[in-house]
Amino acid sequence: MGELLREIGMIARALDSISNVEFKELELTKGQYIYLVRICEHPGIIQEKLAELILVDRTTAARSIQKLEKAGFIEKRADVVNKKIKKLYPTEKGLATCPVILQEHAYSKRVALAGLSEEEQTQLHQLTKRVRKNIEQEWDFVKKGGIRNYLEE
Repeated sequence: MGELLREIGMIARALDSISNVEFKELELTKGQYIYLVRICEHPGIIQEKLAELILVDRTTAARSIQKLEKAGFIEKRADVVNKKIKKLYPTEKGLATCPVILQEHAYSKRVALAGLSEEEQTQLHQLTKRVRKNIEQEWDFVKKGGIRNYLEE
């Protein structure tokens, strides 16, 4: 079972690398496509919630958001009630780019799941979702300053 997380990691890195190469012509740099799609899916999301959704720290999110804004994919707008809160919205350029990203995602999904029955796909989804939830709890614990005990078994 020790190989399972290694396999998941290899899949994630390979898909990320493919996307980074293919989206270069769209002027998206490393990993920015994830942020753009989530902002398109959740217009008006705040930076902190976006970071939680993607499971990255706030600093990493801030850098990517700044680059997306500078490249014209997204814009920050002050909240109507609390002007200190900046909400993230896709621009026309961002909205035009999202369908291309989603097409790539659909294609990669077809390739990745080729040969698996509907039942196997459902089972794989349910199991990986459980693994993700376990890891999310650890991520949240560590993010809040928790120290994991590796020696405990």
